[in-house]
Amino acid sequence: MAPYIFVFFIVAYFVVLLLASYFTTRKVDTQSYFTGNRNSAWYLVALGLISDTLSGVSFISVPGKVGLAQFSYLQTIFGYIFGYFIIAAILVPLFYKRGLTSIYSYLQERFGPTTQKTGALFFILSRLTGSAARLFVVAGVLQLIVFNHYNIPFSVSVTVMVALMLVYTYRGGIKTLVWTDALQSLFLLSSVLIIIVMVTRELGWDVTNIVGNLARSEHSQVFFWNNWKAPNFFPKDFFGGMMIAVAMTGLDQNMMQKNLSCRTLGEAKKNIYWFAFIQAVVNGSFVLLGGLFYEYIKMRGFALPVDPVTGRTITDTLFPYIAIDGIGGLAAIAFIVGLTAAAFSSADGVLTTLTTSFYIDMLGRSTDNMNEGQKRLKNYIHIGMAVLLLLTILLFQAYNNSALIDTVLFLAAITYGPMLGLFAFGIFNKRTIIDKGSVIVCLIAPALCFVLSKNSASWLGGYKFGNELLIVNGMFTYIGLWLISKNNKAIHVN
Repeated sequence: MAPYIFVFFIVAYFVVLLLASYFTTRKVDTQSYFTGNRNSAWYLVALGLISDTLSGVSFISVPGKVGLAQFSYLQTIFGYIFGYFIIAAILVPLFYKRGLTSIYSYLQERFGPTTQKTGALFFILSRLTGSAARLFVVAGVLQLIVFNHYNIPFSVSVTVMVALMLVYTYRGGIKTLVWTDALQSLFLLSSVLIIIVMVTRELGWDVTNIVGNLARSEHSQVFFWNNWKAPNFFPKDFFGGMMIAVAMTGLDQNMMQKNLSCRTLGEAKKNIYWFAFIQAVVNGSFVLLGGLFYEYIKMRGFALPVDPVTGRTITDTLFPYIAIDGIGGLAAIAFIVGLTAAAFSSADGVLTTLTTSFYIDMLGRSTDNMNEGQKRLKNYIHIGMAVLLLLTILLFQAYNNSALIDTVLFLAAITYGPMLGLFAFGIFNKRTIIDKGSVIVCLIAPALCFVLSKNSASWLGGYKFGNELLIVNGMFTYIGLWLISKNNKAIHVN
């Protein structure tokens, strides 16, 4: 398919987002930017969170890894569901009743300003590097498929992408993101559905028999109980997935700021419950799509793409390989649109939420009754975050090292451990801590986990960490906070 067709659909995609931004920012104020005037419809927030949780890396990687891990990712998805119920039952009421704009304000209320800044700093570093890494991977795919054909340098194409995100989030903030994320989720869901139907048709299957046919395939195993040392051992995946949902959604400003913009506490909780159901269906669809891809390759007799140096199968290229080079046509267009939606929905919101966290948590500013100088400061921070995002992406491109991306994503994941420990300590006991000591604890805990994960196989008789590393990280943080705490019965945590 000619690259200009892809360019047309990418441009059309952004035109839709810019139109959504225009119509949602005609009557906005600073509270629209930070809280959406606490008037967001819960069903739009729930729909938008889907594209927020699915990065472009997930869009590409989850289907491809079915060949290596079978359907074991479903174990993690089941854990997600329980994690979201914990968020709705405990965290949403905790934040909503306090009227928080930044969830890390709770840490200031509970422990002090240093702990608040510590939690916010972990979020800022994690989200900035994680979003940049994800956007780098997707921008690289678009560069290869589209922009190289027109000799457009990577630095130019990615600068335009970040600039477009800046344009449609600059004024409206959360109010705009609620609508644009909902639209991007619709694009994402539609693209996945179209590709599932087209691959099923190529296989000569009836859509109603997909599950039955895949259940008989060699990739159909879901539950893994036979090796407790392996990363995909069911309890590891399940409880690790549960805590990943709690930490990376419930304790993440990027995810919770939209949720806290709902009209009432009841709607905010309803949003999370529905999101849990929809997210499980969507992630399950990605796993199902991976199964279809491997059946398609087997039927066609295609050779899987391999790394010429290591000889290992490159699973991340499977999706574009089949959608663009294999089936083509509508499937190729659906892939480009879905990939763009998954990539930009998980990156555009970061500009607003990083701005919010930096303004409130790091600078200690209030969002109430902002004067013109404070509004300009907020705008400068928003632009600054876009520049930092761009520079981080270009740094990845300069190194051009996929191992660097893996390292950054791994470090981004384990930085949620200290946040998990901080909030758990604040919620489940009444002890106070030495405020400045929280910095040391939150640095030591992930460092210990990093060392432990790299040496667990040799130290622990072949044991390999999976999703449960986040739980261990949170436990280390909790224990460290206990060691620098004292009993204070006067504190109320409900």
